[in-house]
Amino acid sequence: MSSHTHSDPPVIPGSPLIAGLLLAAGGGRRLGGRPKALLPYRGRPLVENAVRVLREAGCGPVHVVLGASAAEVRERADLAGCVVVDNPDWARGMGSSLRVGLTSLAGTGAGAALVSLVDQPGIGPTAVARVLAAYRSPTSLVAAAYDGERGHPVLFGADRWADIAATATGDQGARVHLARHAGELVLVECSDVAEAFDIDTPPDLARLL
Repeated sequence: MSSHTHSDPPVIPGSPLIAGLLLAAGGGRRLGGRPKALLPYRGRPLVENAVRVLREAGCGPVHVVLGASAAEVRERADLAGCVVVDNPDWARGMGSSLRVGLTSLAGTGAGAALVSLVDQPGIGPTAVARVLAAYRSPTSLVAAAYDGERGHPVLFGADRWADIAATATGDQGARVHLARHAGELVLVECSDVAEAFDIDTPPDLARLL
């Protein structure tokens, strides 16, 4: 049996520590190379909105993975209170950022990581909180669903991190792990409270207004 030691404040039974893991490394290749973290949203960088959503939903601590223009993002965005880590291999795809993020969570005592993407401002605290509420144990595997289709955020119990990190390559992210363990995945319908669009192309920028 493994024992978990917490250096953090004592966790109240029934409210496990679930870390928010925000993947914000993308270079916005189809947006003319504008880093997604710095896209303007309600007068502030988009990454700040994503951090706020995780916090309001109840995640703690919040780890943010930066990549494209990382130094500029640190300079321009208020990420106070977050653990900010850089992914030097961000251009290789989401898988490398997921690995960097999970590595940064080792030793935090978190029972799970809730993974969100910086370019999905249509997903707010209500949807994230629903996914958090489905956590049961360090083996939990939960994802938001939109009209039955799996989307983000995704919650990975801590017992799954090593396998996810080992299989996350390119833009696959956690898809290999999710495919292997599809029977264990709990889907939480969120289409009534969130929209799962991405900001990928210039026309998408209108959704930030």
